[in-house]
Amino acid sequence: MKVSSRLLLAANVAGLLFWGYAFSKPTPNDVVVRIAQLDIDPASLDAYTRAVREEMRDAVRLEPGVLAIYAVAEKENPARLHFFEIYTSEAAYASHRETPHFRKYLAATQPMIRDRKLIEATPVQMSDK
Repeated sequence: MKVSSRLLLAANVAGLLFWGYAFSKPTPNDVVVRIAQLDIDPASLDAYTRAVREEMRDAVRLEPGVLAIYAVAEKENPARLHFFEIYTSEAAYASHRETPHFRKYLAATQPMIRDRKLIEATPVQMSDK
C-alpha cells in the first residue's frame, strides 16, 4: 500500500472514530489528537492485543486528561493497527507518556512492533450523537 493510501486510510479511520468524542469535552481547538499506525509481528499479535487493551483501559479510567483512545485493526491485515487518541492538552499527552501503565505497555510491546507511524492531527470538526 502506498504511503498516500496509508495516510488516507488513517484519515478515514480518524473521521469515523470522531463520533465517540463528546461535546461536553473541550472545544476542538483545546484538544490534542494523535493518530498512530503500528505494524505488529503477527506471531505476537495476541500478546500485543492483551497488553494494549490493558493500557488503554487504565489510561481512560485513571487519567482525566485522556478523553478517548480507539484502536482498530485492518480486516485484511489484522497485524496493522490504527490508533486514534484525544487528550485535553499537550500537558495531558505528556503526562500520559509518563504513567506507570504506559511505561509497562511500552516495555512489554516494544519488541512486538515492527513499524510505527505517528501523525499529529488538527481537529477540524468533532461531532457525535
